[in-house]
Amino acid sequence: MTNPQIANATYSPEDNKIRLYPAERLDAGTFEKVKAAGFKWAPKQGLFVAPKWSPRREDLAIELAGEIGAEQMTLAERAQAKAERLETLAGKRADDANAYQRRARELSEQFGNGQPILAGHHSERKALKAQEKAESAQANAVKAHDLAGYWLYRATGVERHANYKNDPRTRARRIKTLLAELRDFQRRLNEAHKALSIWEAMTTPEQIRIVVGSGIAAYGLWSRVNGGEITPEAARAEDMAGKRATISSPIIARYIAHTLNRLAYETELLGDVPRFGGDLTPVIIQQFLREHGADKPAAKKVDCGLFAVECDAPLPVHIGDGSTAEMSGDEWRDLMQECGFVPPAKKPAKPPILNLESPTGVIHVQSRATYRGAESVDVLPVVGISKADYSAIGSDYRGTRLSACGQFRVRVTLNPTHTGPAYKRGWAVVFIENQKKHPAPESARFDALEPVE
Repeated sequence: MTNPQIANATYSPEDNKIRLYPAERLDAGTFEKVKAAGFKWAPKQGLFVAPKWSPRREDLAIELAGEIGAEQMTLAERAQAKAERLETLAGKRADDANAYQRRARELSEQFGNGQPILAGHHSERKALKAQEKAESAQANAVKAHDLAGYWLYRATGVERHANYKNDPRTRARRIKTLLAELRDFQRRLNEAHKALSIWEAMTTPEQIRIVVGSGIAAYGLWSRVNGGEITPEAARAEDMAGKRATISSPIIARYIAHTLNRLAYETELLGDVPRFGGDLTPVIIQQFLREHGADKPAAKKVDCGLFAVECDAPLPVHIGDGSTAEMSGDEWRDLMQECGFVPPAKKPAKPPILNLESPTGVIHVQSRATYRGAESVDVLPVVGISKADYSAIGSDYRGTRLSACGQFRVRVTLNPTHTGPAYKRGWAVVFIENQKKHPAPESARFDALEPVE
C-alpha cells in the first residue's frame, strides 16, 4: 500500500541516488522512517534525497511510492538550476553592495567641505551619528561585495563539478571503482564457498578446533569453543549455517546485480566496447575473470579451439555456473565485450641491459635532469666490480640508465671508488668483471668528455 504523502520516487544512475518527491508535509511517523533510512531534505529542490542506493532505501521508496521511476532531471540540468540560483544570490548581494556604497557616499558628503566635528557643539551628536552610519554602510558594502563573489565562485564550482562527473576520464575511473566493489562482494561469496568445502572435510573435534582457530570461522567462535560455551560440533554447524546464509543472501545478490547494472550504464556512456580481435590466450581470460571477481581462475587451451577455466570457488553468476567453464574463443570474446572488458595493451619491451667495458673509461647516458632538455646527456665513469660486490649494494643505491642512443641500458650505482666528501659522490656505470662481457653496439658513445655537473 502506497503512502499518499509521497507523490513519486525516482532513481538516477548518473549519481546513484534515490529521490522522494512529497505531495504534502510528511507526518511524524513517515518522516522518522524516511530519516532513519538516510534520506535528507533538500529545501531548494523540495524533495528527499539519499546519498546513494541501497536495498533498504529502494524497499522504502517502493513501499511509499509503489514504484521507482527514472529521474527526469539530468545531472547537468540539476547543476544548471543550482548555478542559476547561486548566480541570483550573487546578483542580489551585488545590488546590496551598490546600495550600501551609495548610502555611505551620501553620508560622507556631509563632511565633504572639510568641516570638522565641533566638540561640545549642538551638532556634535548628529555628526558623530552620521559618521557611524557611513562607516557601517561602508563595512556592509564590503561584506555584500565579498558575498557576491562567494556565490559566483560556488556557481562556477557547481558547473565545473558537473563537467568533471561527465568527463570520460572520470567515467573510466568510476568504472574501475565499480569493478573493485564488485570484486569485494564476490570475494565474500568466494570465501564462504571455500570455507564450506573445508568444513565438509573436517568432522572430528580435533579437526574442528584447528579450523576454528585458523581464522576461517566467524569472529569470536574460537573463544566460545575454547571456553566451553559451545561444543566443536555445534560450532561447526553454526558456522556452516552462517556461510550458507552468506551464499544465499538476497542483499549481496541485489548489490551485485545493482553494481552490474551501473557498470553496463557507465560502459555504454563511455563508448562502444571493441570486440577483442587479437590472439586470445589463457592469460587474457584469467585477467578478465579476476577483474570480475573470480577466485584464482586457471585457464588453459584444450582441443578444438576451446578454452577451459577452473576456479577454487563458483564463478560469478554473470559469467557462468559452477566453478568450471569451457567455451570457444569467439564465445569468450563475446562475453568479454558484453562485460565491457578490454585487454590491457602490452607494454613495449625495455631495451636490454648490457655489461660493457669502456675503452675510454666513460659512457654516455641520457640525463634525468629535465630542465636541461630532452637531448641532454650525462657522461659517467665506468667502474669494474664483482657480481657479489654489486649484489651487496642496497637497491636504493643502484639501478639502470638508458644509453644516450636509447638502444640499450647499463647498470649504475653510486661511485664505489669515490674519495672525498660524500655529497660530491656521483653515479658510475657498473661493469661486472666476472660476468659475460657484451660487445659494444655501434651506437654506444665512449668519447671522453667532461662529465656534466
